[in-house]
Amino acid sequence: MDQPVAVVSGAAQGIGARVAEVLRDDGFRVVGFDLRETPGGVVGDVSSEADVQRLADGLERVDVLVNNAGIAGIWPFEETSVEQWQRMLAVNLTGPFLLTRALGRKMLDQGSGSVVNIASVAGLRGVADRAAYNTTKHGLVGMTRTLAVEWGARGVRVNAVCPGWVKTEMDVESQAGGHYGDTDITDHVPMGRFAYPDDIAQAVLFLADARRSSFINGVALPVDGGWTADGSWQSLRLSKR
Repeated sequence: MDQPVAVVSGAAQGIGARVAEVLRDDGFRVVGFDLRETPGGVVGDVSSEADVQRLADGLERVDVLVNNAGIAGIWPFEETSVEQWQRMLAVNLTGPFLLTRALGRKMLDQGSGSVVNIASVAGLRGVADRAAYNTTKHGLVGMTRTLAVEWGARGVRVNAVCPGWVKTEMDVESQAGGHYGDTDITDHVPMGRFAYPDDIAQAVLFLADARRSSFINGVALPVDGGWTADGSWQSLRLSKR
């Protein structure tokens, strides 16, 4: 059997870089798609239809697509500019649409494939001052569920991973803006820590590989240490540490 091919957007750093490593270690030929060069990858913008089509044209087959590329922003809703809103939608939602449409056609022609969308706990809950980001992640979860219904009988599974806060370059940038500190996150998470990129990557591998998850379709899997499960008030939450 030919080596299976996995495309990972945003593979140059953070979660995407670790996802690419884990998939490669499991036997996939990984093609990164990023604004920056990656080993064996393609340079391009996920929000550019031309760039995405150029990527698709260069691939004979695709077995896994991981829609990981994304940007974040923390702005009160009433102060969010149209430019900020549109850029967030372009990268976080239109990008996955373009990639999934182009590469999903190849999977449908093959009669097999797996799409894993990197959403967020912000796609399952509301987080103040992140209306633009939250909207894109809720939309990505909605796209996941819809395509799972639309494509499941045609051999293509579509699932999402919803990370909690992960220690990556994106978190460093957000904290540098003074928006929150480590304890704002760790005090809320029942497991008392940030996620590691590998936590997310292992969940992606599970959902990507039909040997491990052949009948899982349309799931939005939180990988958040219990963040979305915990409805405790703060003193009760911390008393369980």
